[in-house]
Amino acid sequence: MSRTEKRAVVLTSGGLDSSTVLAIARNQGYELFAISFDYGQRHRFELDAARRVCEAAGVARHVVFELDLRAFGGSALTADVDVPKDRTGDEMDAGIPVTYVPARNTIFLSIALGWAETLGAFDVFIGVNAVDYSGYPDCREEFIDAYAKLANLATKSGVEGTGNWAIHTPLIAMTKAEIIRAGIELSVDYALTHSCYDPDETGRPCGRCDSCQLRLMGFSEAGLNDPLDYADPPRG
Repeated sequence: MSRTEKRAVVLTSGGLDSSTVLAIARNQGYELFAISFDYGQRHRFELDAARRVCEAAGVARHVVFELDLRAFGGSALTADVDVPKDRTGDEMDAGIPVTYVPARNTIFLSIALGWAETLGAFDVFIGVNAVDYSGYPDCREEFIDAYAKLANLATKSGVEGTGNWAIHTPLIAMTKAEIIRAGIELSVDYALTHSCYDPDETGRPCGRCDSCQLRLMGFSEAGLNDPLDYADPPRG
């Protein structure tokens, strides 16, 4: 790696937010190393989307890391628990939903951090958002700030001063509509992405889970059409 070359590890789920973050990091001049997680989630369509998005973004390397969080359960995404559907905005804001995967971003960031240290990549990007989100505690700025401090305390690079870790969250204060507009400006093809918690057997998004509703609301507020084909598209 040359002295002028910048490397970044980007957590990439195949969803709308992480695909936008990947484009933002690329636009900032980073050489991209993407990591996705096969963690026992309800379906693999998001991993297929992550591969498509990474190929389109021209990443240097895309790693799909396997770990099985079904061993712990505790979430509608990793256990035999129904995904909530048709919730109102007030219901989404009422508390942490059953789709929360315990400590997921802490686990994912830790694995990404280990890979980043071997790459000499001291910039890690993650698409957390504290505005249009479903109440997840590991999507808040306080969590990211604390994790950045941990990264600099818990790594050889941080202790020896050979690298200063930064956890980048360019979407954290943006609405979903603002995220979509930013992605469009950076030529993100949202037809490649997948956001649904509970798609049908062909991979079509349900249109009714929290993630689908937030995504659809974002496109509507941005004055754009979502390019995905929904199994149960909103009416009216």
